Amino acid sequence: MTLDPNRDACAARDLLVSAAREAGEVALAWFRPGAKTSAAVESKAGGSPVTEADLASDAYLRRRLGEAFPEAGWLSEETADDPARLTRRMLIVVDPIDGTRAFVGGDPRWTVSVALIVDGRPLAGVVHAPALAETYAAARGAGAQMNGAPLASAARAAASQYTVAGPKPILNAMGVRLGAALDIRPFVPSLAYRMCLAASGALDFAVANADSHDWDIAAADLLLEEAGGRLVEAAGERLRYNEARIRRGAILGAPDALAPRLLEAFRAAAGA
Repeated sequence: MTLDPNRDACAARDLLVSAAREAGEVALAWFRPGAKTSAAVESKAGGSPVTEADLASDAYLRRRLGEAFPEAGWLSEETADDPARLTRRMLIVVDPIDGTRAFVGGDPRWTVSVALIVDGRPLAGVVHAPALAETYAAARGAGAQMNGAPLASAARAAASQYTVAGPKPILNAMGVRLGAALDIRPFVPSLAYRMCLAASGALDFAVANADSHDWDIAAADLLLEEAGGRLVEAAGERLRYNEARIRRGAILGAPDALAPRLLEAFRAAAGA
């Protein structure tokens, strides 16, 4: 099925939902809740793990989405980056298992993250957590959903206490700058899922250290935007995709109403 993304963002979203769920089923064949995966595990350059489940999910997504969007470029954590993507107007961005360490150890908080980029910004995005039976999806201009129910980020502009997730050094420094108490939730291993919790209002805001990549965040970026929030680096501008640079600085996911107050504290805490 070939879609014109400019004509039908919702159809693109629905196709990504189907593909992400199917890729999740591929990975679930090796997942063992509370126990080590049955998949073969290797170490990539830099020491991060990759499993046969990552590779199988990646291969499925590339085949399925390549057929759906034949004119799109491809960017995935598990595929060598091809600079030819920079010449394409459309780009598919994939993390076949975001939170591989969680997957390996039996923690269900891992996701399949898929986004369709058009002209530098996500048009459709899906973050699917197969082991939690949660699917977050968004289409530009059509809002964000979790399992079909509308999402909205927390709307309050200021408070004396916030529920948050992310690296404690940044969060603690932000709390001091804000003069607010922070309820820091346990570490969320999938960065995409962490940002989805901010999009859903389960968290007031979320942060991540520097060195995330576009495949970690592209789908969650649109989910936050369509839920009334934003995903930004210290500069505070909306992120652009399908550029040569794919590695990011520290990032903040927050509701629009809260972002102006948070950004100053975030810049200072992240060392910008």
